[in-house]
Amino acid sequence: MSSTNPRHRRDGAAPRPWADAVLALLGLVLPVVCVGCGTPDRAVCQRCRDALAAEPQRRRLVAGVRLDAAFAYRDTVRALVLELKLRGRTDLVPVLAPRFGALVDRALADVPGALLVRVPPSRTGARHRGFDPVVLLLRRAHAARRRSCRAPRGALRRVRAPVRTGLPGPAAGHRARGQKERTALERVEATVGTLRAAHVTGRDVVVVDDVVTTGVTMAEAVRAVRAAGGRVVRCVALAEVEE
Repeated sequence: MSSTNPRHRRDGAAPRPWADAVLALLGLVLPVVCVGCGTPDRAVCQRCRDALAAEPQRRRLVAGVRLDAAFAYRDTVRALVLELKLRGRTDLVPVLAPRFGALVDRALADVPGALLVRVPPSRTGARHRGFDPVVLLLRRAHAARRRSCRAPRGALRRVRAPVRTGLPGPAAGHRARGQKERTALERVEATVGTLRAAHVTGRDVVVVDDVVTTGVTMAEAVRAVRAAGGRVVRCVALAEVEE
């Protein structure tokens, strides 16, 4: 039986008088407003937390594999992810981590012995941020703690895409555009062959990423794992862009 006591909220963010007082004092020194609605003195106010908790989870197929996403990539979730990834707002991790971590743990529990493999971030993004958002989220959620599920370093890595003869190469303008602005053919052409998997032969694999936009990068991860002799049993993302 579920409790209506606010101390037992799913996001673990029940307000407490002393915590509210501390946050109010900090707000005088380090002004902060809610990422979702602009309420002062809170990185994410309780109303926006409640709205996030009520958001439905997402599910679709990518390369024939079930993808579970904790949120739709829109509105407050989009703002939270961008603040985390572009501005290093790691104080937002506790808001996003619980639901994402729960999906990852559920996927691993459904297939005992599966390896958890992260789609590697772009080299530019990794250098700029200095941290991996997915790793921070999983650590905060205490997810994937079993050592047996951790894939060896380099299980999935980025490589230079092979030169394809007989196909028109993507123009410089195409490379500069984002995934959503490219045609479907351009997205596939620019992505196929850019990931390589290792140490997954004969293993079940759960692939994780932060945001799935078109699904092309996640599909490339599935292809790479299969090419290396592994079997992708689930894909999990923090957020998915609605098609």
